[in-house]
Amino acid sequence: MPKTYDTIIIGAGIAGATLAHTLTKQNQNVLVLDKNGIASGGSGAAGAFVSPKIGKGSALQTLTNEAFEYAKDFYLRTCPQYFHQTGVIRIPKDEVDAKKFFEYEKYNKNSYEWYSKEKLQTLGIKAGFDSFYFPEAGDCDATEVCEFLLRDIEVKISTIEEIVYQNGMWRVLRQAQEPMAYEVAELVEAKNIVLATGYESTLADLRYMGIRGTWGTRGDFSSKFELDVSMHQSMSVGANVDGIIKLGATHEKEVKEVVSCSETQALTLREKASSLIDTSDLELKEVFCGMRAGSKDYFPLVGKVIDVPYMLETYPTIVRGAKPALKYRDNLYVLNGLGGRGFVFAPLMAEILAKHMTEEKEIDKRVNPDRLFLKWCRKRVS
Repeated sequence: MPKTYDTIIIGAGIAGATLAHTLTKQNQNVLVLDKNGIASGGSGAAGAFVSPKIGKGSALQTLTNEAFEYAKDFYLRTCPQYFHQTGVIRIPKDEVDAKKFFEYEKYNKNSYEWYSKEKLQTLGIKAGFDSFYFPEAGDCDATEVCEFLLRDIEVKISTIEEIVYQNGMWRVLRQAQEPMAYEVAELVEAKNIVLATGYESTLADLRYMGIRGTWGTRGDFSSKFELDVSMHQSMSVGANVDGIIKLGATHEKEVKEVVSCSETQALTLREKASSLIDTSDLELKEVFCGMRAGSKDYFPLVGKVIDVPYMLETYPTIVRGAKPALKYRDNLYVLNGLGGRGFVFAPLMAEILAKHMTEEKEIDKRVNPDRLFLKWCRKRVS
């Protein structure tokens, strides 16, 4: 007989880890499956900044900053040893960008200060423009946070062969990579399945969500340079924590598949960072890379999965603008599309999905994937 759980989460990045942690706090028996292990993809390569979004008050900025407030409190409460609240400085890219900062100011609802270019220079930062300083922001130790959240939860390295819904339960056939380096086929089942699989979304028809990958690289450099604050301009530079400065992560949309990490790319980051700080003693220690998953409209994807084949077969006029009631796959959910702000979005998105699963609380419309379905259907014939 297969081993049974309340929920199986497929994906052990920051999305899957925060959801597993949240559901476990609600007394659910959770299993997490990942083909390469904890934080093995985009989450492990993240600079893992936890900071607000600046702009002119867009809906995405509002949601991001709500998530930021939730996330910083979550990390301070849950794993403060892995959240470095150094503050983050947002530096204009050029003179045009600097003028925009004055327009952005009235939309800064989070705690902030103006740092003059003179003050930045006293901190060892080569900035030519006045900048925003967000004192409550910082960055996480990406892999360590994911491992900590999953420390008391069953996690298995597995290649998923298929998921099948049968008699009110989801059955997952997995190929488990055991310590003796041979594969063992195992069947596990659960009432709920959550797909937190990042850019790889082959276990269900999620085409309407428009999940796409963006390649990221991060280099960790040893340094004696005293840098007490993190910053972001066209790239991210982390504060010096225990002799390590993190540089990155870059975003490359033209990369379509996972490739080996490149030291060359990390060293390019060091060269780029030299316009912001003194990089003369930075020595590359480790390179991290991976694909991050985003959505078409850059909002997260949180909620139920629509039964796409059923909808297209049953309501063929849907491609011409019909709006029938949606039918969902039973107890199949998604937590995805967190993009480059995974460590900002994950705690709040996990809370939203967990409450939906356990208390039937309605999903926030801003992140519900349903928003994308009808438009996707109409585009199929356009």
